[in-house]
Amino acid sequence: MVAEPERQQNLAVLIDADNTSPSVIEYLFAEIAKYGMASVKRIYGDWTSPYLKGWKEVLLTYAIHPIQQFHYTVGKNATDSAMIIDAMDLLYSNRFDGFCLVSSDSDFTRLATRIREGGITVYGFGKKGTPNAFVSACDKFIYTEILEKQAEEDESEHPAGEEEQAAKKKQTPKLLRGDTKLTNLLRNSVDAVADEDGWAALGNVGQHISNQSPSFDSRNYGFRKLSSLVKATGIFEVESRAVNGESGNRVIFIRHRQRKAQKTGK
Repeated sequence: MVAEPERQQNLAVLIDADNTSPSVIEYLFAEIAKYGMASVKRIYGDWTSPYLKGWKEVLLTYAIHPIQQFHYTVGKNATDSAMIIDAMDLLYSNRFDGFCLVSSDSDFTRLATRIREGGITVYGFGKKGTPNAFVSACDKFIYTEILEKQAEEDESEHPAGEEEQAAKKKQTPKLLRGDTKLTNLLRNSVDAVADEDGWAALGNVGQHISNQSPSFDSRNYGFRKLSSLVKATGIFEVESRAVNGESGNRVIFIRHRQRKAQKTGK
């Protein structure tokens, strides 16, 4: 019997053109594709403004529907209001599993909170200067600078020593272990989801980390995957286990190295 493919999450992507650069859109949608299918793609701004003229080709390429919102009064952001109203209409339609809010504006903090109150996942995308209030209001927040940096690395042509050069951009084990905030986050998350023997499934650890710190991203430390970051710290045992027999999928489990030392040093 052939297993049916898992249903993709149905996502609504809402972009604040006033606070987003068209240069990130290619990488943005590549990232969004990891979480589901962008069935609604809308972008909000005053399209009569010369500041948004760089968006035209991008909108056509990615089939993003522009929503016109005139700035009726100086100092008042009518664009934000239009995006919030549309988001609530889409929320009440009960058609979406998640919302992608693309902005660096803290005005969307309450919107993100309200969507999450409805049991819907919120993915935030914005610059590193995005106020922490909005970042924390999302289930997961991805900084657009990370997406641009990753794309540059992918597109750059390295000579024969490509892997060595890429490795230099990663933080060393010593630096990682010296990052108290990082190590505490990893250790506490492992403790929270570990079994009686101290082993924790990496997927559960990652989910717990996201619940605590929506902006956490292993790419901030130069590693594309959480598993690579965990291994690089050197503070965890890492074990790959087969699920549903030897022919099943493999799941990574991790455990504090000190726990192993305690058991063997009786």
